[in-house]
Amino acid sequence: MATEEILEIRWHARGGQGAVTAAKTLAEMSLTQDMFFQAFPEYGPERMGAPIQCFNRLSKERISTYCGVTNPQIVVVVDPTLLDVVDVTTGLTEYGTLLVNSPENPSEIRKRMNIEGRKIYTVDATHISFDALGRFMPNIPMLGALLKITGLISKDEATNYLKESFGKKFPQKVVDRNIVALERAFEEVKGE
Repeated sequence: MATEEILEIRWHARGGQGAVTAAKTLAEMSLTQDMFFQAFPEYGPERMGAPIQCFNRLSKERISTYCGVTNPQIVVVVDPTLLDVVDVTTGLTEYGTLLVNSPENPSEIRKRMNIEGRKIYTVDATHISFDALGRFMPNIPMLGALLKITGLISKDEATNYLKESFGKKFPQKVVDRNIVALERAFEEVKGE
């Protein structure tokens, strides 16, 4: 990332899937890279399960923009059912990246959504979350996949951060399961 660049990320999820937590965790992790960051949701009094968006901005320089992200370089789709409900590619730059929670190959997503250009990645975060966490909570696997495809933070740095940060809030068993979920997503994300 060039020093004057601001990386903008838009997350699409449903309330209760942990996307806001993932965006905040990414922002906090960026501190380990001496980056400036923003992480914020855009939703009102929606109920659990309603579509939401949240955003990140990351930069080596100070960030003076304080509005929603309209032209992201990266879009992360935590809930694949939103592909049929929301145009997740709105505003995605021509050379942008789309990361989708899906067992499908990226080429299948491209064909189904009729996407030209852009990079597409998929990871089965749903399956990983059930295996590693014992429930549907795809946020940490999606964060792991995002870190892998961007190279912003290494797997070791990310797992060390989770150990320290989550270790203050959760029992060791929960921390360990989240680390497994993050590491699996790092290994299992697919791109075309």
